[in-house]
Amino acid sequence: MAVAEAQLYAKVSNKPRSRSTSALLEPLLAKGFPAHIAQKALVATGQKTIEDAAKWLHSHCNDPSLDDPIPQEYALYLCPTGRLHSRLQDFWKESKRQCGKNRAHEVFPHVTLCDFFTCEDQKVELLYDILKRVGDSFSQSFPPSISLTLHASPSYLGFFIEDSQANVLREFAVAFSSEASALADCHVKPSLKQFHLTLAHRFYPHHQKTLEQLAKGINPGEPCQWVAALYSRDMRFVHYQRLRALFQYKPQNIDELMINAGDLIYVDPTQQCDVSEGWVVGTSHRTGCRGFLPENYTEKAHESDTWVKHREYVFETASRSFPKTEKEPNVKLNGEAHNPSMSRSATNILSLQNAALRRGVLVMRHGERVDQVFGKSWLQRCLTADGKYYRADLNFPRSLPRRKDSVKQFECDPPLSCCGIFQSRLIGEALLDQEVTVSSVYSSPALRCVQTAQHVLQGLKLNQKVKIRVEPGLFEWTKWEASRAIPTFMTVAELVEASYDIDTSYRANFPLSSLVPSESYEDYVSRSSAVIKQIITACPSKGKGVILIVGHGSSLAPLTRVLTGLPNRDSGDFAQTVRKIPSLGMCFCEELKEENKWQMVNPPVKTLTHGANAAFNWRNAILED
Repeated sequence: MAVAEAQLYAKVSNKPRSRSTSALLEPLLAKGFPAHIAQKALVATGQKTIEDAAKWLHSHCNDPSLDDPIPQEYALYLCPTGRLHSRLQDFWKESKRQCGKNRAHEVFPHVTLCDFFTCEDQKVELLYDILKRVGDSFSQSFPPSISLTLHASPSYLGFFIEDSQANVLREFAVAFSSEASALADCHVKPSLKQFHLTLAHRFYPHHQKTLEQLAKGINPGEPCQWVAALYSRDMRFVHYQRLRALFQYKPQNIDELMINAGDLIYVDPTQQCDVSEGWVVGTSHRTGCRGFLPENYTEKAHESDTWVKHREYVFETASRSFPKTEKEPNVKLNGEAHNPSMSRSATNILSLQNAALRRGVLVMRHGERVDQVFGKSWLQRCLTADGKYYRADLNFPRSLPRRKDSVKQFECDPPLSCCGIFQSRLIGEALLDQEVTVSSVYSSPALRCVQTAQHVLQGLKLNQKVKIRVEPGLFEWTKWEASRAIPTFMTVAELVEASYDIDTSYRANFPLSSLVPSESYEDYVSRSSAVIKQIITACPSKGKGVILIVGHGSSLAPLTRVLTGLPNRDSGDFAQTVRKIPSLGMCFCEELKEENKWQMVNPPVKTLTHGANAAFNWRNAILED
């Protein structure tokens, strides 16, 4: 157990316990659940229904922390509802699409009234009573409308609340914290900062102008009903990352974690160093169990996705002028839910973007390479005594292309596996289904990249129509080459002879001779920056079309970040990013020509996810005891 966690257990274990029984608690006690575990289940589900608590107890039957005495942390927020909330959610979604995720996206729109504090499980109902009582006492003095003024700086964007109105909110927060501290034995601190509603925080300075333009599209005078809401979170995982499972995963080993689609996982970044590539170790929010899971089965989630909403107090104000029938649909706390009535401002922004879109750049990692499955010595398994190639497993390619030098050159320039070929063709077919128009194709000189480009084009039914331009400048960071030398690639003539659709008239921006073994990270980033700019310049800007670039795991970040104006990652973060990129992982950038910039958006197709399929020896498995 970590020192900090041990101190946390000691702190809460020494607190005196009080006794109280709620109406929801008695039925759970009657079912035979211990009081402290039943109370824990009620608190974890917001004390809403017995059914919710019973379901939580069933899911957490194998939770090793079920008996732990650690309480939840609680915070009191003032949250907008109605049309203003919808406009803020539009901003959340559009700012994330145009400028990427920033710290504000972790939590829904809110004004902090009381910072997080702990409360014993059996005293949480007292907080509900206090919230209602204090709310009632301020119902007449609560501002009929709240004036919001936009404030911007290079790292912060948000609405500030007018002083006289902020004073009323502060008095409300102080009253709640005083009663909670006295009656529920909680140490509650009201927020002492200037009251504000954050729109963006910790973003790149060059995104400030775009974010301000989006924020100016929000009318802070939109009809709004404000609610004071009490939320809780698990204090053990405050500094953890959160992942959401995209698919179900059934464990194949005892140390692996069972996950269902939609499950939320807590992941400690400091504990991932010794984990195998492509895996993470995490704790399930749904079950409390811990184990290993495949990282490509997940996506990043928001901090507030794991929070529980307990109670809210609705302030009836004069600004609530819209009828219930016009109330807009509820949205998810993380701001991702679709809202069919998008604001006029956001709609205008989208239409301007569509009008300005001229080109797209799709950067893609190659498919599964044969040595990724069978190891560096794969070629030794496939050569006879006289040096002829044969297929030792169905995932080996049917044959190897002819090359004038030794077949052993394939060790440093491996081909795709058969699954890699299938992956590539499947991506091409998906692009065809989405009616993606590919106008130009560039590939790293590595055989696996050329083959990926070839089979993607076959899936698109563009082979022989669009030729592959082999660009040595797209080769991966040479420092990662195990041989410490630049591989001997197949020549353009050899690729053409092997029936690959190569553009023989193309003259590379970076000749093979310019590649330097063990180049520095700065040199690699500089090379990537130069080659993407030259590719963009060489491709006509008139008319729509996607430039397909097939490279390596190391290609995605430096090619797209420089295009969208983002600074490059440092070498340590870069290595961690690359190891998470699967075969056929891709990034997509679109051009906003009228604004003279590029932005990163969702790729036109999903990536391909599949499980491992180990070699099978029927004799050992079936015949032998």
